[in-house]
Amino acid sequence: MSSRPLVLALLSTLALTACGGDEAPVAAPAGPRPAATISPGGASPGAPSPTAVAVAPSAPTGPTVLASGLEAPWGIGFLPDGDALVSERDSARVLRIPAAGGSPVEVTTIEQARPAGEGGLLGLAVSPAFATDSLVFAYVTTAEDNRIVRFRLDRPDRVEPILTGIPKGRVHNGGRLAFGPDGMLYAGTGDTGDTSLSQDERSLGGKVLRLSPTGEPAEAGASLVFSRGHRNVQGLAFDDQGRLFATEFGQNRFDEVNELVEGGNYGWPAVEGAGDGGGDFTAPIVTWEPSEASPSGAAVAGDTLFVAALRGERLWQVPLAGGEPVPLLQGEYGRLRAAATAPDGALWLLTSNRDGRGEPTADDDRVLRLAVA
Repeated sequence: MSSRPLVLALLSTLALTACGGDEAPVAAPAGPRPAATISPGGASPGAPSPTAVAVAPSAPTGPTVLASGLEAPWGIGFLPDGDALVSERDSARVLRIPAAGGSPVEVTTIEQARPAGEGGLLGLAVSPAFATDSLVFAYVTTAEDNRIVRFRLDRPDRVEPILTGIPKGRVHNGGRLAFGPDGMLYAGTGDTGDTSLSQDERSLGGKVLRLSPTGEPAEAGASLVFSRGHRNVQGLAFDDQGRLFATEFGQNRFDEVNELVEGGNYGWPAVEGAGDGGGDFTAPIVTWEPSEASPSGAAVAGDTLFVAALRGERLWQVPLAGGEPVPLLQGEYGRLRAAATAPDGALWLLTSNRDGRGEPTADDDRVLRLAVA
């Protein structure tokens, strides 16, 4: 399939009648619509994100279909040999996809998962020390909460919770996991539809969390909360400089990419998008209309951030050195849930057309591979 070319100015007059991707429609307020913009190097608190000089990144080649017939896949974690573990939200299965593609093999089912609405078996992350500990981490919606669990791949029946008590709901469960260069596990959570949780320092909802592989704070006496003021974080990605980027669903007008810093406050519910936080909140580096994005998983390859879009049904290519985001695969594969960089440098994507909101084909859902220059 061919990708879409660089778009230097996005339409800003589309009527907006629904919020991002996984959510029920919400009436949009009157007023001008945002266009996709990027501010390189982060944005100052309370300041809008200006449009940078356009830089055209090289486009990935492909994609090729590695696997098909999955049911609402959600998370990806790569093993050292290049195979991938993929979670299915509603079946709670963990599948193994060969590095070269082929039929998925079921590894296990997370029995404590209770899928409903946007909850279920969500993000996966493979331990950086997998060669010695064989550990896999998962973000799971149970009957009581959202929680982070782990299991050994050679003993997948023994599932150990390491962090419980993350608020759950039918919407806005967050769910993405990613290990940082510091060896800590980062987790994006959602506000569950209760906007008060995002600024509540006592709650784990509407936050990005940082914890050790055993579930403890990164430092003795420290908080598990790395950043707050989030609505629904479903994408986390580190670049080779150690910077952490997060994607976030907006409500009516602005979906976001944020560059996260420890202790940062990203404004929700007081601010959607850059807003006017009076210097109290950090503005996003990218904003989109929800109709163009509803951003979920994210991955960095070189100096480019790739963002999988659900409602927008495209892959956004965001040049981190500055320039306009470029839409790829627009409308070609439907809803895109996840993006992850494989050990060989290729980009893997998951479609999400069998999640109750898409229009699946006979082959959905699919695992896609793009070669990245």
